[in-house]
Amino acid sequence: MTPATSHRPRRLNSQARAGWFFLAPSIILIGVFVIYPIIQSLWMSLHDWSFFQTQHPFVGLSNYVEMLGDPRFWNALGNTVVFTVVTVPAQIALGLLLAVRLRRTRGWTLFLRSVFFFPVISSFATMAIVWKFMLSADVGPTAAWLRAVGISPVDWLHNPDWALTAVIVVGLWKNVGFTMVILLAALQDVPESLVEAAVLDGAGPWRRFVSVALPSIRQALLFSSVIAVIGSLQVFDQVYVMTQGGPQFRSETLVTYIYEQGFTEFRSGYASAIAWGLFLIIMLVSVLQLRIFRYRDVD
Repeated sequence: MTPATSHRPRRLNSQARAGWFFLAPSIILIGVFVIYPIIQSLWMSLHDWSFFQTQHPFVGLSNYVEMLGDPRFWNALGNTVVFTVVTVPAQIALGLLLAVRLRRTRGWTLFLRSVFFFPVISSFATMAIVWKFMLSADVGPTAAWLRAVGISPVDWLHNPDWALTAVIVVGLWKNVGFTMVILLAALQDVPESLVEAAVLDGAGPWRRFVSVALPSIRQALLFSSVIAVIGSLQVFDQVYVMTQGGPQFRSETLVTYIYEQGFTEFRSGYASAIAWGLFLIIMLVSVLQLRIFRYRDVD
């Protein structure tokens, strides 16, 4: 063994120790604020847990059995599914439309990109407060506009038939800019050689979009849809600020129900069980999306 090879394992070990040293702060933070709460929530879901009790008796799967027989859980799940099913396709479609229309770099397109992306960087709670004022049937501008044209204003946030719709519209307005930016970046990376080849073959704008652009941005579409679904299934901010799940629980979602059970009713064990149910739903839907829309380089 030469001196160079004999010193190589020692040098690699020192580099590994240095790498672990720099990773240690992140590992500690992830362990304390991510991994430990996950394990703790699973443990709590198996107990009759409340912060005001000194004893937390083990109840096994009783919280999960109660969850499956809880009408409010199924109502919240139904509202969450409706929110997701309506919001995600609309968000992807509108984001793709905006990305196509604002693809060219011009002064007015740069301005419109900023306009549509501004809600994304704004606080959801703040925007929900603004929309709560705008949709108010008493002092909101939408009510004044309807009265001006002779239409009786609708109490959007207190009407059981319209509360969830109002929340969906606000959520779509808030998130469509994020999808637009992701798809815009993907469209700008489409090879010009493919577009030029399609033009030479006589393909029109629609054919070029369907046959060239869409296949080239499949990864971005998959990423946008997965992120949109996960965000929709976890919707909380605008619901809590605008309607607090009402009226008559018609806009209550799973996360608002988890919040109520955990921080209003102080049933932390039951809230943890619902949270784990939501986690399993998100994981199942995400895996299903990846299986259906999986990307293959050999296409």
